[in-house]
Amino acid sequence: MMVGGRRRTASRKMAMSALCVTAVLAAGCAKFDDSASSPFTPEPTGASGGEVEPENPPPSTTTTPPPSGPLGPCQDPDPSVIATCLDTTGGLVVLPDGATALVAERRTGRILQVAQGQTPKEIAHVDVDGSTDGGLLDIALSPSFVEDNLIYAYVTTPTDNRVVRIAPGDSAKEVLGGIPRGDAGNAGSLEFSGDELMVLTGNAGNAAAAADPASLAGKLLKVTALSPAPTPAQPRPQVVLSGIGTAGGVCVDPGVAVWVTDRTALEDRLLRVSADGAVSSPVWTWPERPGVGGCVAAGDVVAVSLSTAKAMSALAADPGTGAVTTAPGVIVQDRYGQLGGAALGPDGLIWVSTVNKTAGQPGPNDDRVIKMPLPSGGGGFD
Repeated sequence: MMVGGRRRTASRKMAMSALCVTAVLAAGCAKFDDSASSPFTPEPTGASGGEVEPENPPPSTTTTPPPSGPLGPCQDPDPSVIATCLDTTGGLVVLPDGATALVAERRTGRILQVAQGQTPKEIAHVDVDGSTDGGLLDIALSPSFVEDNLIYAYVTTPTDNRVVRIAPGDSAKEVLGGIPRGDAGNAGSLEFSGDELMVLTGNAGNAAAAADPASLAGKLLKVTALSPAPTPAQPRPQVVLSGIGTAGGVCVDPGVAVWVTDRTALEDRLLRVSADGAVSSPVWTWPERPGVGGCVAAGDVVAVSLSTAKAMSALAADPGTGAVTTAPGVIVQDRYGQLGGAALGPDGLIWVSTVNKTAGQPGPNDDRVIKMPLPSGGGGFD
């Protein structure tokens, strides 16, 4: 899963924050039952991934102290919580200032600007079909967002799933349509890799469509034609990966790899496409199916949000091969409920949105946007 500068991948060369920082995450570090995680597919040989190591982060300049006195209905005493009382969320992106993010509400089609200590502000609205698991599913910022303020969104309509472009003061315009929709499996994810838009599509509940080269369902697509109202003359998106189940997230470590998470009937998976286009077998699988969602990647760490497991997991990957040789660590678990979208800010903090209203078990302040530290790997970050 997978913002900054504007993109989720901006400003990767930074000092990274700690795995467990008491001032930020008072609950400390939780642990998964490592015996439940499948080691690899296939079994790794000779590769050694770095273990996740904590390091002290710089003091935060954006965290405000918890409010004193009685709390209002949408106030949260946790200083890591940025926004509260949202409808169930889709994806989110961090704006170039690093202190503000845009978050999608899946069912309402609203895109909200959120920052600590500020009331969420609607900056755009897209008409969507938010039934079942569809709606406003993810957003990404144009690589030149500072100049053009363009937002790309993955949405469900009554007839299909599609990618649209939103310009200031304008309605959403179709960029890529005809992605099959179904009663389930509509989730999708967006992330820019340079000037190319990576589009992760779900299988719409049809595994055969995910394997069909003629279908846009269940694929990782590379889209280069980003103008609205595509014509037959525009190139068809390049299929980078096929056989995707329920889409989780796509995240990019610039010049290194594109990472993808998805959920199949047998397991949840983390897949990798290297910068030269080589596709790895799943580098990690979760047979317990914890509900992989959005992801962020930097250096030799990939962090994945988990809905069913109510956690943010971190995997240390070999910087060269991408091999994962140790069981995932956990940044936080059972503190914020089910986690969905994930984005990396330029200060090295992960922004995460919750999806507790989707599960029908929301807390009084859900749904929320939270910040937490991204751990460093064994090799550290340059």
